Amino acid sequence: MAIQGTGKRLGIWIDHKEATLVFLTNGDAQIKRIESNADSNVRSKGGYKSGGTSVAQSVSNEQKIGERRKHQLHGFYEKVGKAASNAQLIYIFGPGSARNELEKEMKKMKLHDRIKTVESSDSMTENQKVAKVKSFFNVSDERF
Repeated sequence: MAIQGTGKRLGIWIDHKEATLVFLTNGDAQIKRIESNADSNVRSKGGYKSGGTSVAQSVSNEQKIGERRKHQLHGFYEKVGKAASNAQLIYIFGPGSARNELEKEMKKMKLHDRIKTVESSDSMTENQKVAKVKSFFNVSDERF
């Protein structure tokens, strides 16, 4: 689905590590990267108390790590949403669940009506991301 029109258009490629924002204004692409700085999704090794079982402590540590990661990602999505707030049309793509989580956050920020499509995509180089955004918004590389 190609979208034509004037105004600031934005493509966001996102995963849990980073977001690449491709702003298109009058055919020119500007790129901004935002790092999530979220802890990796690695299970805790757990620890042992001096007496009793280690199960409760291990579960507790995993819950703490999971909650911390959830809050870090929430802050990351807010930051991406704020960077996208001036765009008139938004296209979100990327691997995994981060694109859907960003869409939910943008809905809370009252930006949902600007989102035209959210779709799955593989990992890409920066040039591939720019080309995909230009293709979505039907912007050619030709200059007149």
